[in-house]
Amino acid sequence: MAGIEVSGVARAFGDVHAVRNATFTVEPGHVAGLIGPNGAGKTTLLLMLASLLRPDAGTIRVAGFDPVTDPAEVRARMGWMPDLLGSWASLTVREALVTSARLYGRSTDAAAARADELIDLVDLDELADRPTRVLSRGQKQRLSLARALVHDPEVLLLDEPASGLDPVARAGLRALVRRLASEGRTVLVSSHVLAELEEMADQAVYLAGGVTAAADQVARAERTARDWRIRSLDRDR
Repeated sequence: MAGIEVSGVARAFGDVHAVRNATFTVEPGHVAGLIGPNGAGKTTLLLMLASLLRPDAGTIRVAGFDPVTDPAEVRARMGWMPDLLGSWASLTVREALVTSARLYGRSTDAAAARADELIDLVDLDELADRPTRVLSRGQKQRLSLARALVHDPEVLLLDEPASGLDPVARAGLRALVRRLASEGRTVLVSSHVLAELEEMADQAVYLAGGVTAAADQVARAERTARDWRIRSLDRDR
């Protein structure tokens, strides 16, 4: 069973067609990069996968369940990391993760243990007992990823996860995402920066104008050589 299945999905907001015809599949153990320029419909598509937005047409399955008819089943199996996520400014990093785990039904002791695991996993040990309001943008991104993992989901949806991360943290993120996939999870990572996904994803889903490119179109584009001409501004050369 595929981790993510999308077929003929569309969504409009009035006269604006954010997603026109999205079709793709991501298997467990794989990282797919959802690639496209700003405004291509990536976030709208992720919101539909996360059961937060109803599609106008088409079908979606996440871990075998329909986000429209079985949203609770999808949310129990899916970890969602949006581009921006509130961080409960009055709570510490540890308290935020414990609270998230408790919301997924874990006991107090199990939630505390899971929080400790995730703090170590995303390298927030030194900030574990600091209020989340003091975190930098990159540190909040790491906390957001930890919250997406708190219930050990089968499927991960990551929207611009490298935003705000320094080069070292970006390298760590790539390694972590590959590790999570190697454990059997299905991972979909959205970005408009190809370089961020080059060493992370083993599958590409190209979205432009709300339409996914067919696999043969992507393959042809990857095989096409591009010639560049550089003109010197030095008149003597």
